[in-house]
Amino acid sequence: MRHNIINFNLKPGQLVSENEIAEILGISRTPVREAFIELSRASLVEIYPQKGTCISPIDMNVVEESRFMRCAVEKAVVQLCCDVLSDADIAYLEENLQQQDSCVRHQDYKNLLSFDDSFHEYLFKACGKKMIYSLIKSVMAQFDRVRILNLAEMNMEITVKEHKQILQAIKNKDKQISANVMEKHLTRVIFDMSYLKKKHPEYFKRDSLKLLTKE
Repeated sequence: MRHNIINFNLKPGQLVSENEIAEILGISRTPVREAFIELSRASLVEIYPQKGTCISPIDMNVVEESRFMRCAVEKAVVQLCCDVLSDADIAYLEENLQQQDSCVRHQDYKNLLSFDDSFHEYLFKACGKKMIYSLIKSVMAQFDRVRILNLAEMNMEITVKEHKQILQAIKNKDKQISANVMEKHLTRVIFDMSYLKKKHPEYFKRDSLKLLTKE
């Protein structure tokens, strides 16, 4: 369900039923109910006793907190990568970027998100910070919904171009540029929301839109 919520197979505001999910999966209601509780803790569903459960709208305040945390950590990670990345690490990341280029050519934004995740995860792994990536990923569900919507609606080439700039800065061992590009990369998605919220206002929590309308 988490995967389907993040990928908009289950859309914000859509009602979901314990009975229907249990029937589709061929399981009892108990594990479905437990899954709903976990998804509620991640702000992905809203449970209304005696009424039902619906997919939560995107809360931009939560997205911004997630982005802030990830940006602060990943700027430090890419600077570490400037010191420790091996030729084999660089070869892996370059191969990943080739896969990203292929996704752009085929307009395959869902697989692009997967390669995007792999690119960032490998940066953490290469400098010995894989556990930190796992911790960050566990609270990134709201941000990931924005990312998939961004890739589906906006120019995918920009994302890949920024990944290439990050890797080039690391190869040049330029810590300042690598951090600057990473910050730009992880902040751009917020600015794109002004377009996305106009196109899909029903996807966003209403009182969180103020964050996007400040001049």
